[in-house]
Amino acid sequence: MPADLAVIGLGHLGLPLVQAAVAAGIDTVGYDTDPRPCAELRAGRTPVEGSLTASEIRRMLSGGFRPTTSAAELGRVRTAVICSPTPLGPDRAIDLTALGDAARALAARLRPHTTVVLESAVPPGTTETFLRPLLEEGSGLVAGRDFHLACSPSRLDPGNRTHLYANTPKVIGGLTPACTESAAAFYGRLTDKVVRARGPREAEMTKVLETNFRHVNIALVNEMAVACHDLGVDLWDVIRCAETKPFGFQTFRPGPGVGGHGVPVNPGCLPYSSRTPGHPLRMVSLAQEINDRMPSYVIQRCATLLNEHGKSVRGARVLLLGVTYKPDSADQEAAPAREIATRLMDMGAQIGYHDPHVLDWRVRERPVPRADSLYEAAAAADLTVLLQQHRTYDLQGLAVKAQLLLDTRGATPAGAAHRL
Repeated sequence: MPADLAVIGLGHLGLPLVQAAVAAGIDTVGYDTDPRPCAELRAGRTPVEGSLTASEIRRMLSGGFRPTTSAAELGRVRTAVICSPTPLGPDRAIDLTALGDAARALAARLRPHTTVVLESAVPPGTTETFLRPLLEEGSGLVAGRDFHLACSPSRLDPGNRTHLYANTPKVIGGLTPACTESAAAFYGRLTDKVVRARGPREAEMTKVLETNFRHVNIALVNEMAVACHDLGVDLWDVIRCAETKPFGFQTFRPGPGVGGHGVPVNPGCLPYSSRTPGHPLRMVSLAQEINDRMPSYVIQRCATLLNEHGKSVRGARVLLLGVTYKPDSADQEAAPAREIATRLMDMGAQIGYHDPHVLDWRVRERPVPRADSLYEAAAAADLTVLLQQHRTYDLQGLAVKAQLLLDTRGATPAGAAHRL
């Protein structure tokens, strides 16, 4: 049965798009080469941690959403949006394997007049120099003439209850003006505002700027946290004062590391592009280096605190609170908790954890004991480390119960705990 929309990739990008499309009355099919997410969705369960709830999945299915592993469905739609994952590889370069697989599956069934949009996070130039050739070679059609091609990078903020799909402006850059307008007509059914970029590269670079802006500013405040601790300055009071400035300042807060799906992208390092300018973004590289150091700094603070209280890391009972990358979410993507736990285990600590959103947590493929009673576990632990401030945590009560509390988020009342 034909559908208006095919969402390719049923992960953290694709599922919210499906939800928005179904809510707008758009007949939607979801395609994934992996049978697991399709099976989970058909059973009314979410295949992605921290994504949609079971009730939301059921509403999508009752609204006509059809998850499938049959690529034949891709040849019957007016619009196809590619939401394939683009993770970092071992060399920290973006891995476009899944994107290439999606493009080839779509190309073999691509029909004239279809609108193809790329939402995956990619380096600038990917839509034109990587995706376009795959679509054209596999279909025999020409982008911009026989079918529309555009990029509209995702702006999702998982768990954000204020900025939703409908009220978050969508940036769109098409291969031609007609491509842009075709994609804009589709997204105009889902969101209140569409922003037209000059082309695909401008749209792709918008995502690079937004992601790197976050990482660079977090790196700045992480460095400030280390410097303030060394100088005996209360960083959290500094931030409180600085954020009263009504212009020229935006508040960022330090933490034990940076997680999430939006990885910093350096467009000066694109191995498949012969037009790479060859000038890496040095500030982005430095920011990543600083943020990557934060788990080690947390370990250093843990060891120092234990030593000051007559204990060593070896044999110490350490309770980690919040192992997800953002508060009030089950999403663990690139969360620093796993690296911190690994380092503590290497030093001989006995690790336990508590997280209301994560019922099973493994480090090095081994299960980590989960605390059933938070207060009892904190009272029994030699050191409790707050890594994520979930809304359900009573931090004032926790500070009273814990023998020793390190707050890496600055969420506890002033003077109630040791802060990062």
